[in-house]
Amino acid sequence: MPYDIRTRTILMVDDDADDCSLVRDALVEIGAAHDLRFAGDGEELFDYLERRGRFAATSTAPRPDLILLDLQMPRKNGRESLRQLKSDPAWRSIPVVVLTTSTAPADVNYAYEMGVNSYMTKPVTFRMLVEAVRLLTQYWFELAQTPENI
Repeated sequence: MPYDIRTRTILMVDDDADDCSLVRDALVEIGAAHDLRFAGDGEELFDYLERRGRFAATSTAPRPDLILLDLQMPRKNGRESLRQLKSDPAWRSIPVVVLTTSTAPADVNYAYEMGVNSYMTKPVTFRMLVEAVRLLTQYWFELAQTPENI
């Protein structure tokens, strides 16, 4: 059976513009034409999902197929955002990958207790990031079965 290679929407929730640019560059490097969108913190994440403010138009906020979530952000952090995401039936089926600098066991344990689908520490080199993005997109968009892609 051929893989489903349609363009998917990835929502990266991170307040670090450099990290966002690096993920965009990694997608380009692997030749993936996925639609990468950004929210700077948990407040913007829910503005995006609920199409409020600058995300009011459907075209500016398509439902994400994958959320990359940093833990350390201003206003509403990743921990609060993850808890809210996974407690809401409208959003809980969206795969969430924590992509953060934290290696603290308490953060890893909390994320999994809240229902995160995967937890990754941000790679330290661009080459490692490219490989991580390649594996993530391959897994979530080609191999995994999710409610939205069956």
